[in-house]
Amino acid sequence: MNPVFDPVDDEKNHVLGHPAAFFVLFFTEMWERFSFYGMRILLVIFLVSAVDIGGLGWPRANALALYGTYTSLVYLTPIAGGYLADRFMGYRNAVVVGALVMTLGHAAMALETLTPVFLYIGIGLLILGNGLFKPNITSIVSVMYKGHPEKKDGVYTIFYMGVNAGSFLGALLCGYLGEKLGWHYGFGLAGIFMFLCTLQFYLARHIFGPVGKKPEPQQRAEKPAQLEFKGDRFNPFTRLDKILMVISTLTGLIWILNDPLSKISGFNMVKIGSTDCANGFILLGLIAFLALLIGRIIRYPTRTRDRMWAIAIFLLLTTLFWTCFEQAGGTLNIFAKDYTNRIMRGGYALAFNIINTLITLVPCGIITWILFSLFRKTFKNYAASSLCLGLSFAIIWGILLWKLNRDLHTRAYVVRYRAVKTQRIDSQTGRWQIDEKTGEPLFDYRPITQDEVEKTDRQNTVVQQMTLIAYTPLAVGQQIAMIDADKRGDYTLISPGRVAQIRKRAKGLHMGIVKGQVTQIKEREVEIPATWFGVLNALFIIIFSPLFSKWWASRYNPSAATKYAMGLILLGLGFSALAWGSADIGSGAKAASASGIWLVVAYLFHTLGELSLSPVGLSYVSKLVPGRMIAMMFGVFFITSAIGNKLAGHLGGMIDQITTAYDMSTFFLLFTLSSIVFGLLALALNSSIKKWMHGVK
Repeated sequence: MNPVFDPVDDEKNHVLGHPAAFFVLFFTEMWERFSFYGMRILLVIFLVSAVDIGGLGWPRANALALYGTYTSLVYLTPIAGGYLADRFMGYRNAVVVGALVMTLGHAAMALETLTPVFLYIGIGLLILGNGLFKPNITSIVSVMYKGHPEKKDGVYTIFYMGVNAGSFLGALLCGYLGEKLGWHYGFGLAGIFMFLCTLQFYLARHIFGPVGKKPEPQQRAEKPAQLEFKGDRFNPFTRLDKILMVISTLTGLIWILNDPLSKISGFNMVKIGSTDCANGFILLGLIAFLALLIGRIIRYPTRTRDRMWAIAIFLLLTTLFWTCFEQAGGTLNIFAKDYTNRIMRGGYALAFNIINTLITLVPCGIITWILFSLFRKTFKNYAASSLCLGLSFAIIWGILLWKLNRDLHTRAYVVRYRAVKTQRIDSQTGRWQIDEKTGEPLFDYRPITQDEVEKTDRQNTVVQQMTLIAYTPLAVGQQIAMIDADKRGDYTLISPGRVAQIRKRAKGLHMGIVKGQVTQIKEREVEIPATWFGVLNALFIIIFSPLFSKWWASRYNPSAATKYAMGLILLGLGFSALAWGSADIGSGAKAASASGIWLVVAYLFHTLGELSLSPVGLSYVSKLVPGRMIAMMFGVFFITSAIGNKLAGHLGGMIDQITTAYDMSTFFLLFTLSSIVFGLLALALNSSIKKWMHGVK
């Protein structure tokens, strides 16, 4: 059996000033975040992508409804998972079981199929597994440092770096493999690292000593601390409180589940006769929740009541923040995929490759250095766990180097193909369209697919040329197969094996495969994957979090309300960049070519907003509520985050409706204005909130 030692006091086994046991948790959490963000970056794009390239071809509203439900339930299940671990399983067992369940979830997602049965199974397992894993690995860190409060700030700073390193690598690599090779490769890679994460943690479990073991019966029977009221009076839940709690909980869960269910399958759980009662149902749950919250707050003594009002304001602002911020996994991915010019040519292509190489290798190099530092302390006693971790990094480096080499050798080719030539007709006048400069008639050229070759009248066909970007080296004269999967006129190369796969998936449907011949090799070009923009959030967090940490520790540390205001206003500025960048995208447009710089600017401001606001919420909950209520209020905090995530998917699903009635700029402008208005409201309430907090800083 492996030797057991005190993880904090045994200084000879420290790595970077912290116990080796902590870095086992660091890498476990990193790989879990790798798998979570790898799946998150792919989900919506996979759902809305055409069947021709392996997607499900869902309407955007359906995809975003499912995305919102998934991300909201991810915030709800940890409440139950934390309770089960505290009372029965223990933190370590909960982490292992949760990781295994998530591994199975990723495996189900990797089973690419037109029938979304495995999709639902996979998402369900990921939600359940996350509920057991997420709260309890953090609890192990907290318990490990229970007697060392002076070290907690440094510990959580490093732990947060692991979280963001995992999200960065997951979005980068799973997104790339999913888009460029096949969705099952991206989902499968997330599952591989979740499995290695499970093995690494389980094989090193003895390094934690007694920390996180299954609780003893006497531990479960401990009485909670009393509230800090005069005379130690309690504020018990009344019968009305319990009724309101049940109503708000049930209506919330039914709404979260019914939204995608009604859109995807047509079955509406809250439809009475021919009347859709969804809005009334949501209103009922909201009224019950507010009545419960207000009813309990007004029964507290003055000081506690004031502090609870401050928390209520913070919870409202947190809900709004995540409603807007979580567009990152939904509509921002759609904007990157369908509305952004992602083709870099010449010097721009070279600049992108250099930047992409640096931001890929530098973070991975730093994490690898931490890995070797850990190996020196743990390999002797925990060789199996160390080998699993080493294998993980060997896979990471292999994929990274393959990806970078592939990107550096991407070229553009001129391809000749046959097309049907038709004169362009004005839809309003019914007349032929004329070029205003030359006076010549305008024509459209539609490539002839393999399915249409024998049916096409040769007299109406002409030879045309297009520019095609390919990762595979092609030769002049080579015959190739191309496909316009998104029906935007942007053709991509497909391999012979992929042609056979598309034929199998299409099952007799029109496949849209076009034959062509390479006629010329052009300058170097590169197509940025749509998922690449999703890595910017984690990258900016890694860059700017040390600066924010120093700011918060200085004498210029802003008040809580000011931080919330900063977060929301910065978030609004990010959306204003997207509103500006999409100003030329017309009403109802399904595709466009806006500059990618607008997404970069948006992610920068959104990340700065997240750094201003996100770490504040839980911190102030722990400071403001009475001791006996901390667990309950943490639960309420996660519930508001869940509501924000669900609203993000629900409102994001209105993108087509709003862009058809108005335009894309209006869609993003709504998020801009709501974020900035609530940020200004937080500033206006600053003095009142300070007063309500009664000296808490």
